[in-house]
Amino acid sequence: MRVLTHNLINKNENKKTLKTFLITGGAGFVGSSLADKLLQNPENQVVIIDNLVTGFVENLPKNPRLRFVKGDANNYRDISAVMLATPFDIIFHYAALVGVKRTLENPKMVLDDIEGIKHILHLSKSTGVKRVFFSSSSEVYGEPVELPQHEHTTPLNSRLPYAVVKNVCEAFLRAYHQEHGLEYTIFRFFNTYGEKQSADFVMTRFLKAATRNEDITVYGDGSQTRTFCYIQDNLDVTMACLEHNQYVNDVLNIGNDHITSMLELAQIIIRLSGSKSRIVHLPPLPEGDMTRRQPDIAKMMVLLKKPLVTLEEGIQKLLLAKKW
Repeated sequence: MRVLTHNLINKNENKKTLKTFLITGGAGFVGSSLADKLLQNPENQVVIIDNLVTGFVENLPKNPRLRFVKGDANNYRDISAVMLATPFDIIFHYAALVGVKRTLENPKMVLDDIEGIKHILHLSKSTGVKRVFFSSSSEVYGEPVELPQHEHTTPLNSRLPYAVVKNVCEAFLRAYHQEHGLEYTIFRFFNTYGEKQSADFVMTRFLKAATRNEDITVYGDGSQTRTFCYIQDNLDVTMACLEHNQYVNDVLNIGNDHITSMLELAQIIIRLSGSKSRIVHLPPLPEGDMTRRQPDIAKMMVLLKKPLVTLEEGIQKLLLAKKW
């Protein structure tokens, strides 16, 4: 485990007024974006642990109230060294192996994430952590039996290792609450995208190809549907849930309910970017590419209280940012 000291917590600050957050996987897209948001409040300090398998040091906020530890949340020695050294108020457990292709190719690494939730919860109950937020996924629903997919009525029926692990982690959170009173909130993310997202996800992959006038590849006929949630909506819901103490010991879909097919997404990106890219169809993926997905966002919208960023608005923001 290695600590990067370019950003250190100011130990002279009044610790009685500070809230201390731990973000596992905080060098990733969503985790680092959350750190940016938390650090906008001068009374917050943040510690990030990340093994940098899919995260990047460049994503980390440059802030004196941030400390970064290069380590593995699935390794007890690494995570215990962090959690026993600093008393945390809130933990966002966002560390995970992500990406459909990556998780299908590395099922053992996916299963290792079960160790991470066990370590986090064991240490949390012993060190006075008030609440654990967990990044679950729309993947737990598998192929939907109903649309939109509601948190408490849609069966969790996927057998893919990534989805099974997320489901197991959710069960651990419920069990620790029942036996130890440790509070939790489960977020099931539906295709969040934004400026810090790595280039191996569909939105940034399509944008990168379009802005270079390269072929955009779509699996199958492109009729499989997804919904896309801009990162700012994700963060606004997360912060409202935290600051107003909502959905404690509950699960919450975070996404956008506007359905778009993969073919439509490619066409929209080509149009908005003025690209000369061609759409090329590849054979369908053998597994993991669900045909439909759409969240029920009624609970989420209770917190957001504003219109969602539309897909075209979000794509235009990314085109202006030119982060890929």
